[in-house]
Amino acid sequence: MAEIVTVDAVEFPLAVALRATGGPERRTEIVALGSGREVRNAKWASSRRRWDAGSGVRSLDDLHDVIAFFEARRGRLHGFLFRDPLDDRSCAPSAEPDPLDQVIGVGDGVTARFQLTKSYGGAVRPWSRAVTRPRAGSVRIAVDGLEKTPGVDFTVSDEDGGVTFSISSIPAAGTSVTAGFRFLVPARFDADEIRIDLTAFLAGEIPTIPIVELRG
Repeated sequence: MAEIVTVDAVEFPLAVALRATGGPERRTEIVALGSGREVRNAKWASSRRRWDAGSGVRSLDDLHDVIAFFEARRGRLHGFLFRDPLDDRSCAPSAEPDPLDQVIGVGDGVTARFQLTKSYGGAVRPWSRAVTRPRAGSVRIAVDGLEKTPGVDFTVSDEDGGVTFSISSIPAAGTSVTAGFRFLVPARFDADEIRIDLTAFLAGEIPTIPIVELRG
C-alpha cells in the first residue's frame, strides 16, 4: 500500500546526533582545458548536509533507539528533524541567539511576512540559507534594533520558518528586520538498511548510519 511521504515532526535521538560526523556538500563540475586552465561550474545552487550518525552510537541503548527510530520512519521513506551538531543556531555554537544576529529583510511599510534565513561567508560571496524548521520559542525578532514581542508583534511558522508581523507592527519602509533563532534540519536516512555485527560493535567497530538533508 502506498503511503503519503512526510517529514515527521520528531527529532532524531539527540545524544546520537550531537556526536555525528558530517557537514555541507556541494557539487562542482571542473573541466581541465588544454592550456592547463580550469573551467568550474556549480551544479548545485545550494549546499546539502550529510552526516554519519554511526559515530554517535556509543552503547547498545543508543543503537536500540536509532533502530526504533529507523523502523518508525520506514527507512528512507519518511523524513524527520535532525540537530546539526555544528550548525543549529543563528550565531556561533558557543553563543546564544540574539535578535540582531541575521538580517532577514528590509521593511517597505507593506510586507508583513519575512523568511528566516542564515547568511554564511561575510562580505565576500555570502550565501544565504533558508531556515524552515525553527525551534519553538527560540525565535527573537527586532526591527531597526528594537526587539519585538512574539505572539503580539509577530508569529512564526514552525513548518516553513516564515515570520508574519501583525498589522500594527508591519516594518516601516527602510527599516532593518533582523532575527536570532535555533533550528533543526529536515532530513532522512540515506539507506534502507542498518547493518549491524554485534560482535564487531562490542569490539569497537562503528556501524554506518547515513543521513542526508532534505531540501525544499
